[in-house]
Amino acid sequence: MGSLVIEGVTKSFGQVDVLKGIDLDIPDGEFVVFVGPSGCGKSTLLRIIAGLETATTGSIRINGREVTTTPPAKRGIAMVFQSYALYPHLNVRDNMGLGLKQAGAEKDEIRRAVAKASAMLSLDTLLERRPAELSGGQRQRVAIGRAIVREPELFLFDEPLSNLDAALRVHTRIEIARLHNQIKATMVYVTHDQVEAMTLANRIVVLDSGRIQQVGAPMELYNDPANLFVAGFIGSPKMNFIPGRLAGAPGTHTLGIRPEHILLGAGKGELSGVVSHVEHLGADTNVYVDCGEAGLIVVRIFGEYQVEPGVTKDLKFDAARVYRFDEKGERIRS
Repeated sequence: MGSLVIEGVTKSFGQVDVLKGIDLDIPDGEFVVFVGPSGCGKSTLLRIIAGLETATTGSIRINGREVTTTPPAKRGIAMVFQSYALYPHLNVRDNMGLGLKQAGAEKDEIRRAVAKASAMLSLDTLLERRPAELSGGQRQRVAIGRAIVREPELFLFDEPLSNLDAALRVHTRIEIARLHNQIKATMVYVTHDQVEAMTLANRIVVLDSGRIQQVGAPMELYNDPANLFVAGFIGSPKMNFIPGRLAGAPGTHTLGIRPEHILLGAGKGELSGVVSHVEHLGADTNVYVDCGEAGLIVVRIFGEYQVEPGVTKDLKFDAARVYRFDEKGERIRS
């Protein structure tokens, strides 16, 4: 399919610097997810890759070919947007094959390509329906199918699941993962949802304020965050942060500990606090403990756990799973 190389890409809108020097190498066949908070630059970067925005500086190469100034239609990419953008007067079959038809493909070629994509996405029974007769999840599958029939070098997804309800998001996420395993295409996917990132990606690119904070496999970022931002962004519930002076950690500005690495009990621990809220989620329980100056600490307990708000509990940290950060938010590894 196609590799992607991004070198020194910046983007400014007037006086606002949205991207501040992006360098990234994505090999052929990899599924890479861009994540970060709103305004971090992830969608702008995707649009620059697609050719829908022009980089202020830097270069983009797809499959070794320089495409920085190449029009979108000639980049060998297919993009799936948040909005389905289907033609309401065309049925599913014609919506999926329209791009090939406009490119002058033969009818037999279009038919074969649509049939192949339809089989991949379980759309065979829907081919004669129009978009108004489809659910949101079905429409998104048609939009993905429309991209597949073009056999692009690179697939780009811009928050494709954000308009779906929770159950459909899970279902469609599984279908996208299955599709990648089946066609082995290079895919770049933008989302603000870290669950999507963790479950789909071969590698995650975490962005903040126009810069890449860290690139790595999902569990690498979870277990070995480079800085305070990544540690707090990856994981749900997010990592607890405690001022180093309160945790008795000399030379440490901030101490971090994930909720599942804290034991809640009556014995003496690093902190003590009052239970303020309990979330019973079935498979696990989140207990929120007000530790005064140290703040609200979340403890994740696997399975059912009964505790009433107002009860005082000690918190014992797993010493091997404590993270330390300096005053700049960088990880202290020594």
